[in-house]
Amino acid sequence: MKALTANRLVDGEVVFWRKGQWVERFADADLFADDDPAAEAAEAHGKNQPTVVVEPYLIDLTQSEGLWAPVSYRERIRALGPTNLNHGKQAEGGAAIEALLHAHGAARSTGRIDLIRRK
Repeated sequence: MKALTANRLVDGEVVFWRKGQWVERFADADLFADDDPAAEAAEAHGKNQPTVVVEPYLIDLTQSEGLWAPVSYRERIRALGPTNLNHGKQAEGGAAIEALLHAHGAARSTGRIDLIRRK
């Protein structure tokens, strides 16, 4: 599975793609199968919004506590907000936050590695 992420240009907030728009919560993001052409179409659409978001890219996901979470530790931190537990998205709690906090996986997302290779 994959999800599309970027940073919102106006305030730097981490955002995720959902049904043609950007949302702030990873739990609200659209999930794409690994071979889903809609994922590449969403990424292309995001890249055509240079005044809205910066550097949209697909991230790899893994199952965690019955929900999905980014494989990459970096992407889990981005989805959770600041690393201080009393601030940002982590302070809201809930099942999706718990799944992100307890997820395990590789150190890097292949989507990000592919992005780096293209440069």
